[in-house]
Amino acid sequence: MQYWKPDGAFFVGDCIPFWHEGVFHLFYLLDEMHHQALGGMGGHKWAQMTTRDLVHWEHQPLALPIDQPFERAICTGSLFYQGGQYHIFYATRMPDWQQKLSRAVSDDCIHFTKLQPNPFAEPPPGYSPLHFRDPVVFADEENGGYHMIVTSMLEEWPLPGYGGCLAHLTSPDLQSWQMQEPLLVPGFDDAPECPDYFVWNGWHYLLFSNHLATHYRMARHPMGPWLRPAVDSFDGALARVMKTAAFGDDRRIGAAWLGTRSGDLDEGKPQWGGNLLLREIVQLADGTLGAKFPVELTPACAPPLPLVLQPLTAHAVQQETSLHLQAQEGLEAALIGGLPQDLRIRFDVTPSPAPVSASVPAPIFSRGSFGLRLRSESFTTGCVLTFYLAEERVTLQHEAIGAVSGLDQPFGVEIVTYGDIIDVCIDNRRCIVNRCPQQQGAQLFFFAHNADVTLHNIQIEPLLA
Repeated sequence: MQYWKPDGAFFVGDCIPFWHEGVFHLFYLLDEMHHQALGGMGGHKWAQMTTRDLVHWEHQPLALPIDQPFERAICTGSLFYQGGQYHIFYATRMPDWQQKLSRAVSDDCIHFTKLQPNPFAEPPPGYSPLHFRDPVVFADEENGGYHMIVTSMLEEWPLPGYGGCLAHLTSPDLQSWQMQEPLLVPGFDDAPECPDYFVWNGWHYLLFSNHLATHYRMARHPMGPWLRPAVDSFDGALARVMKTAAFGDDRRIGAAWLGTRSGDLDEGKPQWGGNLLLREIVQLADGTLGAKFPVELTPACAPPLPLVLQPLTAHAVQQETSLHLQAQEGLEAALIGGLPQDLRIRFDVTPSPAPVSASVPAPIFSRGSFGLRLRSESFTTGCVLTFYLAEERVTLQHEAIGAVSGLDQPFGVEIVTYGDIIDVCIDNRRCIVNRCPQQQGAQLFFFAHNADVTLHNIQIEPLLA
């Protein structure tokens, strides 16, 4: 299911993963024509597929169809299990673009019934009626009752346009809800969308998206104070609107969508809705989060291709499945050609230490960069993946992730090229993804610029259809 999309003019929108009694339920907004259904109001419905092992998936009936005249879109929300029933809390987009909260219940998590009154809540005075969506409900384990977090916008705020907040409501019974002070006002120029809340090994996490890119905060208490980690994202910006769910006892799976592009690679803006993108969330020793490829979702591959590299410069040296690019000054490169489009590429990286002399200390030497040009026709073309060692930055064409620590130490890289998608996992803790629809070449270049690196255990495996 990695990179899957529905047939035809349908796409995967916001995902709502949910785990219960051994089943991973992946609800998602079924998008038609990139948010253009029902006169551009979305027309989204909740679809669902389920799995027990992330390998075998079953498509289920629509969980929340549009079946009322006032429903212009069934917006994002959350699942909550209580009292033998599965509860969906969601938002409904009304004909006047206002957003109000609705609820549905089920005994089997497959067939849901919308409850009356529908909708049951709307934004109170002081909150924008155009921003009241994406409710997340969780239990108050200390005091009893329940909390709800809702994407909202404060209308009166000292900095106009920056009052986007996560509204906070409480309830003793999941029926009546009372507004509290906002849980978080992150200071972005839009409402923080599609929040997600979970507890993992003593840490409380709060996720939300801004302009579709996912951010997170962490705390030791369910209501904060919320701490912003040095890197408050765990994937590239094109992993849109990621929400998470447990998978087993101590694993967590994130689900997002990768938008399709319209027009030229450099200028085409990713459209709303696209392919499914699944990650395994990684909790690091200090509680911060990362992401990696879930091993169960690795595409099926043929045996590795023979590694026949053609050195293009004097200091690009192959030894069996290793390539040494000694470019302390200048540019070194090697080429492998005749490759199919869809590949899994893996290798381990060992950066050489900076030179040391008695007169010049090591830190003064700047490590440069190395990378790959994927699907190239020549060294000046292709989708370029670059690791900037000193800057701790990784770029994939025009996308970038920063503060990628550990690039001066050995680390592993895994790359999947599928259709127009280029997906990269770094050290099993950071990911970056992009689309490169214009790049269709059969060559792969490895290069280093002002850097001395060795790539070990290089494997290039064609994906099976």
